[in-house]
Amino acid sequence: MITLQRRHLAGHDILLARHGNHICSMRVDRDNDQVVAWLDDGSVDSAPNLIAPGIKLPETVGSVLREDWKLLTAWAGMATAMGVLMAGAAVVLGATADPATLEMLTANPYSAY
Repeated sequence: MITLQRRHLAGHDILLARHGNHICSMRVDRDNDQVVAWLDDGSVDSAPNLIAPGIKLPETVGSVLREDWKLLTAWAGMATAMGVLMAGAAVVLGATADPATLEMLTANPYSAY
C-alpha cells in the first residue's frame, strides 16, 4: 500500500547516533546521496543515505507522479472532456428547450416536504 510519506533518510539517524547534540545543522547532498552535518566544534561529518543499495523505500507523492503520470494525465483529460460535454449540453438545453421543460428540470421534487 502506498503511504505517500516523506522518505526518512538513514544519514540523519547515523549522524544523530554519532554526534547527538553536537550537530549545529544538517543538509542533504543529493549528488552524492548522503547527509552532511556541521558540528559545534567547526568540523564536518557525512553519512550515506542508503544502508543497502537494493532497499525498497516508501512511496512519496513525487515518486508516484513520476511513475504514474500517463494514467493521471488520461484521467484528467477524461474529466475535462466530461466537464466540457456537460457544460455544452447545459448551454444547448438552455438555449433550445421550451420554458415548461426547463421549469420541470429545475423544480425541487421535495418542495412539498
